[in-house]
Amino acid sequence: MSNGNKNGNYNPNAPDSLISMRDIWKTYQMGTEQLHALKGVTFEVQKGEYVAIIGPSGSGKSTLMNLIGCLDSPTSGQYWINGHLVSKMTDDELAQIRNKEIGFVFQTFNLLARATALHNVELPLIYAGMSASERHQKAQATLASVELGDRVGHRPNELSGGQRQRVAIARALVNNPSILLADEPTGALDTKTSYEIMALFEKLHADGNTIILVTHEPDIAERAHRVITIRDGEIESDKRIK
Repeated sequence: MSNGNKNGNYNPNAPDSLISMRDIWKTYQMGTEQLHALKGVTFEVQKGEYVAIIGPSGSGKSTLMNLIGCLDSPTSGQYWINGHLVSKMTDDELAQIRNKEIGFVFQTFNLLARATALHNVELPLIYAGMSASERHQKAQATLASVELGDRVGHRPNELSGGQRQRVAIARALVNNPSILLADEPTGALDTKTSYEIMALFEKLHADGNTIILVTHEPDIAERAHRVITIRDGEIESDKRIK
């Protein structure tokens, strides 16, 4: 796992939690009106936690996920990841933090259709400048860790939905990110496959990964160890359930 270090934005006086959100507001200007998507959201996530963020459509959970993932910046408030104050970063700095600290898993898998499972998983390592032999070795090991060691040469159309999501999870993990951020990861899967993917998340958490799962499904959220419920842009409840 990466640690705050030589990046110029690292602050030794930062909060010691992996994630710290303090009085986060996100406001959109809609003509003459202001829409407050998030209203003073504050919470911390420690390294090794398994957190679900749940809320109905329009609650602000997607906005919050985009902020956690450094895909957007808050209007006001402080957001720290691993010792870095990301709420004040430029787009280029956000991209660097995103690539280093966060592994994304999406509902729609976002795999390259013509690429093999191995090449899909290798992509983040290409951007990181790793040599071809190291990339192959690391991507193969990561695919094996999600039980796809025998599917490295298969393309997405040769894989089931559950196998595609496992490839996507392997791609998210291959850079050893600080946070695995999953957006509705079971949304495109049937019930049986959904539970298999959630069992994989449980295994990854047991292996020491920090997981933040965004969902609107209560039965999926309950597989996490802590559930943050968001409604109307505010945290309605924050419960540890395991």
